[in-house]
This record gives sequence, structure tokens and C-alpha cells, in this order.
Amino acid sequence: MSQTLLLVLALAIAAGLIVIIALLLRARPPQADPAAEARVAELNTRVQAMGELLAKAQSQLQQTVHERLDAVSARLGDTLQTTTKNTTDNLQKLNERLAVIDVAQKNISELATQVTSQVGSLNNILANKQSRGAFGQGQLEAIIADLLPKSAYEFQYTLKNKSRPDCVIFMPDSRPLIIDAKFPLEAMRAFREATTDDERRQAVARVKQDIAKHIADIAGKYLIPGETQDIALMFIPSESIYADLHEKFDDLVERARRARVMIISPNMAFLAVQLVRQIRKDAEMQEAAETIRREVGLMMKDVALLGDRVRKLQGHFGQTTKDVEDILISTGKIEKRGARIEDLEFDEPKTADIIVAPIRKLEAGE
Repeated sequence: MSQTLLLVLALAIAAGLIVIIALLLRARPPQADPAAEARVAELNTRVQAMGELLAKAQSQLQQTVHERLDAVSARLGDTLQTTTKNTTDNLQKLNERLAVIDVAQKNISELATQVTSQVGSLNNILANKQSRGAFGQGQLEAIIADLLPKSAYEFQYTLKNKSRPDCVIFMPDSRPLIIDAKFPLEAMRAFREATTDDERRQAVARVKQDIAKHIADIAGKYLIPGETQDIALMFIPSESIYADLHEKFDDLVERARRARVMIISPNMAFLAVQLVRQIRKDAEMQEAAETIRREVGLMMKDVALLGDRVRKLQGHFGQTTKDVEDILISTGKIEKRGARIEDLEFDEPKTADIIVAPIRKLEAGE
């Protein structure tokens, strides 16, 4: 019973609390306030204006965003189109260059084949003594013909001792410079191809013997006192052989120098012929200067003779001027005397006979 009563009391208290809360939460009737209503109306107007501005700004923002997006899309499209075109062009150029490279590679392959063939031919040429001599002389002729006029050199020139060097270059002192192109290459080939110590020793001995004999032949046949230059040139048509000779056989090089035989390679021959051309040019310039000096001396003599003749002519002119002045003085005196005569008066009648003095005709030069 007590529990039931307590439950009823709890329910009653809860219902009361609910009624109190409902009364508290019930809205109070608004009181009339004109100022507040005016402020509320003004506030509503401002809120509405702000809403319109926000809507307009949002519209403009959307329009700007759309325009920017369109511009970016257009530029992106143009860029992509340009990039695509450039890429296509570059790929086309790359293909063309690859084609050119292919052609060049094919040409290089053909050239390598030709070089290999020519090297074989060159080896065949150098293996034969006569062919090698013709090859060396042809190379020497090409170098000399490119640098000197035809009147400055001669091939297979005959000296007084009946020897015929491969080439002579005429120097300003009328003594030719001898160049020999017949280098003994067999010994150098054997030296390069030697594989054992014994073969190498034999090749070295052969190189020294052949080249020493060739040096002695050049010095004995081509160095003629009073007819040729004091030195002769031994032409080697290979830079590698020239280098090997100076590197491994310096005693032969020194022997050639003592014999006044200078060993030259194609590059050294080019420099030597250049030097000879400059020497000839200097000699021609010196000869021209001597001619100019001689002609200037003769011209100065002619000028001195002309000065003497001008001074004589000046003396004649001075004498002529003095003679003219004397004639003018005499003429003045005669005029004055004639005037005095005209001023005289005579008593005789004017009809008196007047004896006319004879008039002498002036001769030429008086």
C-alpha cells in the first residue's frame, strides 16, 4: 500500500513538474514596440539587399570562373595542339636525320671497304721497289707542284756528272737543291714484321746497312761543290716510318746530318718547300729593291741635270729681261728727245725743204 502511494506521489510530482516546465516554455505574447519593428524591418531590408549582393557576386564569380576555365581550356588546347605539332615535326626531323645517319653509315661502311682495299693496294705498291719509288716521287711532285711555280723546279734533272736526281729546286744563287725520293723501305718493313729477337737483330742490321748506303749515294752523287747546294734532302713518303727512324735509329739520322743529307717526311717536305718559296720570294724582293734603287739613282741624276738646265734657262730669262729693260730705257729717252724737238720753234717757213734722214731697217735679233 505504501509502495503504491509512493508511486502515485511520484507520478503526481512528475506531472506537476511537466506542467511547470510547459508554462515556462510557453511563448509570451509579443508586446507592441514600433521602434523595434522599424529596426527589424530595416534589418530585413539590409539582409535582403545583402542577399541580393551576395547572389550577384556569386553570379559574377561563377561567370568569371567559367570564363577563366574556358580561357585555360582554350590555351591548354592550343598548347596541346602546338606540342603535338612540334612533337610530330621533331619526330619527322628525327626520322630524316636517322635516314641521313643510315646513309652516312652505309657510306662509311663502303669507305671502310675501299680503305681496306686501298691499304691492300698500298701494301702491294710499297712491296714493289719500282712501284714504291713511283709512289714516293708522285707524292713529292704533288707537294712541290702545289707550292712552287713550274720555273722553280724540275724532275729528273741531269747534273754535270750525268746523275739524275728525282727533283731539283732552283735556288736564287743558281745552285739547285736536290731531293731524293728513293727510300729503301724493305729493311724497315722487315724490322716491323720481325717477331723474334733474331729476326729483329737481322732487320736492324739491314736497316742500318741499307740506309747508310743510301745516304752515302746521295752525298756522293748529288752534293757537287759549286754546282749544287751544300745539303740534299732524302724524302720518306711515310710519317710513321719517319717517326720510327728518329725514335729507334737516331744514329742513322745523326750520320745523315754529318753527311749533309736531311731526312724529311711529307709534312717536313711541305715546310721545307714553304721555306724555299719564302727564300725565293725574299730574293725576288731584294732584286726588285736593287732595281728600284738603281732606277732611283738614275732618276736623281736626271733630276740634277734638269735642275742645271732650269738654272741655265733662268739665267737666259734674266738676261732677256735685262735687255728688255735697257730697250725700254732707250725708248723712253728717245721719246723725251722727240718731245723736246717737237717743242722747238723755227723762223723758216714750214714749206722749207726738209732732208729726210735715211731709215735703216732693223735686222732680226737687234
